[in-house]
Amino acid sequence: MEKENNYYVHETAVVDAGCHVGDGTKIWHFSHLMAGCSVGAQCNVGQNVFIADGVVLGDRVKVQNNVSIYAGVTCADDVFLGPSAVFTNVVNPRSEVCRKGQYARTRVGRGATVGANATIVCGHDIGEYAFVGAGAVVTHDVPAFALVVGTPARVIGWMSRRGHRLAFDSHGTARCPETGETYRLADGQVTLVTEP
Repeated sequence: MEKENNYYVHETAVVDAGCHVGDGTKIWHFSHLMAGCSVGAQCNVGQNVFIADGVVLGDRVKVQNNVSIYAGVTCADDVFLGPSAVFTNVVNPRSEVCRKGQYARTRVGRGATVGANATIVCGHDIGEYAFVGAGAVVTHDVPAFALVVGTPARVIGWMSRRGHRLAFDSHGTARCPETGETYRLADGQVTLVTEP
């Protein structure tokens, strides 16, 4: 491993000129960051990761091994991308048709988790602290704090900021078992009401 600037790049990784990489970030074996991408501070980019031109990752994003992140994707701070997760950027790809000017935007909100082998079809937002289960295929927006699983992904519950399943009472109130934070469920949306 060699030190470049204030971040680390393994000798087998390729970081093209024109990338922005924040302080304290680590880029591991066989990964490729293309010119024009931006990776924040204190990120961890696992081995065999591909990050395309135009991708923006916030601070403290953890990208596990074998993840592909294509143009049009923005991840806010503290996002977790599980092993072999994939983002797409064109709704109707064809080899013989160039659609580089038609990339759809995908945003992943602060603190969200995308599980191992999940596929995020482009053009959809994943809300803050949402949790996409392993192997899920996201084909629509995911609300904040939602737990989604399956193909296509569907909401089966709600998660706290610490990643605990929330159990709402008859008044639509739940508490995180770890922090005591209070959450409110109303009209299919969860909001954080109080912090401890």
